Amino acid sequence: MLSNAEIALAVAVVAVITFACRLAPFVLLRGRSSSPLLGFLSRAMPLGVMLVLVAYTLSGLTWAPASWAPCLAGIAATAALHLWRGSIALSLIGGTGVYVAASLLLT
Repeated sequence: MLSNAEIALAVAVVAVITFACRLAPFVLLRGRSSSPLLGFLSRAMPLGVMLVLVAYTLSGLTWAPASWAPCLAGIAATAALHLWRGSIALSLIGGTGVYVAASLLLT
């Protein structure tokens, strides 16, 4: 069994590593705003993230409406919000909200 000091040390190490991982991209990319690679990534990453989220959402679906209907509602809401406002944050939060609400209503 771990002592309180060992648990505190483990939490501190994990916190430092997490903070360093969050800070590293900003430190490493400072002064490289005109890089062609960064320009490409800033255009391609939002689409890539959305594709990964759609693939994850659609994995494990069954033919039961309680399985596919929330996914379809969430994806439709995400696409509609993004086309309407062009905001990635709004579309992700709104689509997730619709998905969760539909999941809760259909279970």
